[in-house]
Amino acid sequence: MEALLLTAAFVSFILFLVPGRHGAYAGIAGWLSMSLFLFAEVPHYLSINNFLYPILAVLSIPFMYVTARRLLAGDANVQYLTRAAAVAVLVYLPFAYTSLGDWLIGVVTGEVGWLLNLVGVQVSMYDWNMFIRNGLRVEIILGCTGIQSIAIMLGVAAAVPTDLRQKILAVLVVVPTIYILNLLRNVFVITAYTGQWFPYFPEIASNGEFGYESFFWAHNVLCELGALIALVIIAYALFALIPDLGRMAGGLYQAYRDDLTRVISRDR
Repeated sequence: MEALLLTAAFVSFILFLVPGRHGAYAGIAGWLSMSLFLFAEVPHYLSINNFLYPILAVLSIPFMYVTARRLLAGDANVQYLTRAAAVAVLVYLPFAYTSLGDWLIGVVTGEVGWLLNLVGVQVSMYDWNMFIRNGLRVEIILGCTGIQSIAIMLGVAAAVPTDLRQKILAVLVVVPTIYILNLLRNVFVITAYTGQWFPYFPEIASNGEFGYESFFWAHNVLCELGALIALVIIAYALFALIPDLGRMAGGLYQAYRDDLTRVISRDR
């Protein structure tokens, strides 16, 4: 089901990028596919005590209402936002569907292993993409490569028209920064989990696996918060580089606030 929804999003967003009267409907179909994908992933994320994505799934419902309404009305800022999503999907899906994904996982695994040895954390390879230390294993999957965050931020950078200089600088701001921070994130999670740094509050952090609490606090809490802060900082850097992005963000805030306030007021 998840693969089908991602394919539907991919096709819909490609159609959105093709000029024509169908654009609004293609954009709505793309956003709807992504929203349904989030809901399809909820059981998986709940099984590992990751609550960020289930929350995003719930928030996607009011987001879909406003986005569909604004796209049909021809709102330029929401069209820019949809273009950002389309570019992000086009960047990400080749890694999800082709051997590029395994290649990237292999590169990240090798560099993380090198960094772990550099800081004195001795690990062994259990598999081509899996580390083992103190009997605890950590697998590097596509979600550990940073490609999702890179795709999202490249989509943001491509949301509004830019000149060549802005395009080049945006790529340099996004790709190396996120890639390096993601390598450090992996090193921290592996070290914290296999070293059992955070064996706290098993009643909320455990999923029944031995030592999982340390993984939960390192990966699902500290690194998720750190990633959010890092993305906000990168976004501000992009706004400084591409002023039209700031104006777009202000317009989006106004549009979504007005529409949601109107709905809430109507229901009272």
